Amino acid sequence: MRTPFLLYWVLSLAVLAIGAVLVCPGGECGLTALDHWGLSLANDLRSGPLDRAMAGVTWLGSLFVLVPLAALAAWWRLRRGHGLETAFIPLALIGSATLAHLAKLWVARPRPALYPYTTAMPADWSYPSAHTMQVTAAALALFLILLRHRTTRRPLTWAILLAALVICVGLSRIYLQVHFPSDILAGGLAAAFWVLGLHALLFGRAAKSGGDDKTVKKAQDNP
Repeated sequence: MRTPFLLYWVLSLAVLAIGAVLVCPGGECGLTALDHWGLSLANDLRSGPLDRAMAGVTWLGSLFVLVPLAALAAWWRLRRGHGLETAFIPLALIGSATLAHLAKLWVARPRPALYPYTTAMPADWSYPSAHTMQVTAAALALFLILLRHRTTRRPLTWAILLAALVICVGLSRIYLQVHFPSDILAGGLAAAFWVLGLHALLFGRAAKSGGDDKTVKKAQDNP
């Protein structure tokens, strides 16, 4: 039995809501033990080379990087004739970014101020991490597309590489002192549920109706 897409989306919203209660109980945002530990550890690890490396890595979660990549992925699937797959990654990315910024406005958690930050402090609110949500959504959507094709080689390798990308971007936001660890955890989990729900909505219905154009019929032939 397929998991209803609404269940995944409810879980995504529940993660953000529960996280908001934990980090801003009663509307008063504070510093959790996890946040204090993570920011303190990041500050202790600071060095010139690591500052520059993390400043570069963090851009991999930016829409300036991910939107062109999502467009390229859509073009790749369109050329293969996979209609729903063409829209999946862009929708996953745009949806996660929208959800992140709506949650920011709702929770209104200030950015960290425990230690000096090592990059320009973003002007918006802290919770959840939009960079983490965006890169999680893009990476998971790509992986789910790859899994749809049995001819895809080394799925475990892809899983490790994409997970490493997500983790590195999340850690970079903590290292740069622009996000709390709780922002990262909530954002990553919420984005994952959002993408799983979108996948269930698009491809679950396609499977029931016999597939969208060539997507189901050629899923095993064209990786």
